[in-house]
Amino acid sequence: MVLASTPKVVLGCVAFSIFWVLAVFPSVPFLPVGRTAGSLLGAMLMVLFRVMTPEEAYAAIDLPILGLLFGTMVVSIFLERADMFQYLGSMLSWKSRGSKDLLFRVCLVSAVASALFTNDTTCVVLTEFILKVARQNNLPPQPFLLALASSSNIGSSATPIGNPQNLVIAVESGISFGAFLFGIFPAMILGVITNTCILLCYFWKYLSVDKEKDQEAPAAAAAGAEVVTVDDEVTASHRFTPARMSHASSFNADVGDCIGEPMRRSDSMSRAGNGDAMAMAMRSRSYNSSEGDIQVAIRSLRASSLSQEMVEVSTVCDGRRDEGPRKITRTTSHQRSVIIEDAPELELADSDKEKPEEAARQQKSWKVLVWKAAVYLTTLGMLISLLMGLNMSWTAITAALVLLALDFTDAQACLEKVSYSLLIFFCGMFITVDGFNRTGIPNALWELVEPHARIDSAKGIALLAVVILVLSNVASNVPTVLLLGTRVAASAGAISPASEKKAWLILAWVSTVAGNLTLLGSAANLIVCEQARRAQFHGYNLTFWSHLRFGVPSTIIVTAIGLLIVVSY
Repeated sequence: MVLASTPKVVLGCVAFSIFWVLAVFPSVPFLPVGRTAGSLLGAMLMVLFRVMTPEEAYAAIDLPILGLLFGTMVVSIFLERADMFQYLGSMLSWKSRGSKDLLFRVCLVSAVASALFTNDTTCVVLTEFILKVARQNNLPPQPFLLALASSSNIGSSATPIGNPQNLVIAVESGISFGAFLFGIFPAMILGVITNTCILLCYFWKYLSVDKEKDQEAPAAAAAGAEVVTVDDEVTASHRFTPARMSHASSFNADVGDCIGEPMRRSDSMSRAGNGDAMAMAMRSRSYNSSEGDIQVAIRSLRASSLSQEMVEVSTVCDGRRDEGPRKITRTTSHQRSVIIEDAPELELADSDKEKPEEAARQQKSWKVLVWKAAVYLTTLGMLISLLMGLNMSWTAITAALVLLALDFTDAQACLEKVSYSLLIFFCGMFITVDGFNRTGIPNALWELVEPHARIDSAKGIALLAVVILVLSNVASNVPTVLLLGTRVAASAGAISPASEKKAWLILAWVSTVAGNLTLLGSAANLIVCEQARRAQFHGYNLTFWSHLRFGVPSTIIVTAIGLLIVVSY
């Protein structure tokens, strides 16, 4: 394809440059409008500059990709409501054997979750859990947050629904879900293990601090020093406040007065002439009062306090324990008497009221369990359908509609959580990238590289991987896939159909792992960094350069190891 006219090339480059700057740096001082508005601005300029017609712009929007992205978002929302991510978070600290074991769990859980629920969703949900676990165990958060971001990027490469660029590749290439999974899954597993080993070597000193503290704690305690290892928030939640203590004391005082008054009344009755035998019986009856008598006395005291009168409580018994209903007589200052009979029936009435409430709670819990089971089964059915080779877009949309129907509530609350800004961003990006392709510049550059980047030689595969790696960090991974996808596939297709499929898988693997190179290389990295910054966690100081020191060796090693497996598939 030859270059377009000079005005068209220049204006197309200007529109694409504006889109690129706002996509990579969404808060630039001269136009801080964000990525979504930046993509729409680039698309509008492509039409205004007559690089493409409005009809061509609408045709550039890939509806199957948008449908697949929308469906997976809705399914992820229902899985989050069904506490799936909460269960994944609790797995991180369940019977943990130390900081190194915890780091391995973070890498494994985040990789598996990203393959099924996209890397961005996993990072949004699990960042909070990881910060909480690190704080409770007095561990530095940086190794675990880097493990979350890097493992999420690597794990998302295994499936077409793991990240946006894989969605584009799966739809454009026509590779089935199963073929995609079996082609990259071994590389993903080995890549996660390798990345974990690099993290352990890189942060070994920081992860050994907890052992040193455990060894120093007994010595400090023997020397008389105060050792504090429990989080202040956890400790504060178990402290008794003065209000609770005063409430408990007043309650005990009320109970004591309520029990003591019948005892004093029984003594006065014995002194009035009922005889020594009756006095002994009444004292025995008062001192051996059962828990039911205490509850009756408490209720009568509360009932009498409503009239704000001085009340004296006296108990009348027949000398035998637990025989029939009791009688409690209230004598006011106006010499009025009120007899409350069948006191045990009050307790029965309360229990009768509690039974429907308990039944309602049990019924509600069963409904929640059934609803969660329906969400999990629907998601499992979606994954099985994808493995069977059904249309991925319509399968995801069908699963989303089934979950919305099973919810039996207005779908507005759930649909409001869908990231429509991301869908709009994709629409603008499709138009902008297609307009830039119409200038002929990407094709001209690829013609210079293509003879040296063929996948039928190790040198060609290495050069292709470097081009994808650099371009993914310069222009972001999704535009890179849109720019290079069809060209790389056409070049490999000239060799053999199997080579074309292999080229798509190489593009998926390298463009995804390339997100670990820099802090700006992946949206997952920015999500983890931003959420940790908002949490204001003490000791978290991840910067662009600190991420780069880890990202460069990790990305190069993991990419090389994964390429060996993907190429041999």
